Parts: sequence; C-alpha cells; structure tokens
Amino acid sequence: MLIIPEKKNIALVAHDNKKKDLMEWALYNKGSLVRHHLFATGTTGTLLSEVLQCPVECFNSGPFGGDQQIGAAISEGKIHVLIFFWDPLNQLPHDPDIKALLRLAAVWNIPVACNRATADFLISSPLFSQEYKKVLPDYTPYLNRFKK
Repeated sequence: MLIIPEKKNIALVAHDNKKKDLMEWALYNKGSLVRHHLFATGTTGTLLSEVLQCPVECFNSGPFGGDQQIGAAISEGKIHVLIFFWDPLNQLPHDPDIKALLRLAAVWNIPVACNRATADFLISSPLFSQEYKKVLPDYTPYLNRFKK
C-alpha cells in the first residue's frame, strides 16, 4: 500500500484540439489546482502557467518525449494524478506513446481523467484533497513467469 499525499503531484496533458477545453477547465478549478504541484507537457504547461498564474513544471512536448517523461514519473511514484484531455478523433504520430502513458497510469493505479466530465468528478471527490492509501496490484505472478 502506498500513500498519495494530501498535496498531490498532478500531470496535465492536452492534445492541440483539447488545449482550450483544458485551459477553461483549469481556470474554473484554479482554487483546487493551485493547492497541488502541477506538471505538464511543453506547450500545455506554458499555457497553464499563464492561465493559472502559478508555477507548472514542464516536461518536453508530447511528440518529443513528454508523454514518456510523465510515464516514467508515474512509474517512479512522482505523479499521483493524470488529467489527459486527449483527442479521440485524430490519430497522432505519437499514439503509441499515448497508449503507453495510459497503460502506466493503469499499472500504477493512479486516478486518470481523459475528458472534462471525468475530470470534474475527480476534482470534486473528497479524496482529491486528502491523503489516500493506494493499493497496488500484485504483479508477482506475472513477473515470476519470466524467472526460470
């Protein structure tokens, strides 16, 4: 069992067609978001910093490895929540990176919102502002398959 602290590390990501939606959502939820540590991919992070008028730690842009950097931070336990407004109608050259990021979020059992409605439910949950005891799935049987 791992503890997600009261003050969370939140990664925010948005594809180009979803950046406006994420900025509107973030501004509406500014009071809740600024209480946490915010991380984002390149352009999204710059825009969020301007909209929220608070620091946002930026990774590379998604196509230049930002999705993978966030995935690595998730696997290291450094990201506690992922808000990813992705565009389901446009195929992007870095789609495999996006799939890998979402897979890592599932593997490490962190809360993920992929659209505005889910983000609204997530941020309005009482768990968003308090410590949370996260249960990690037991991958021992899977890992032992490869040991001989």
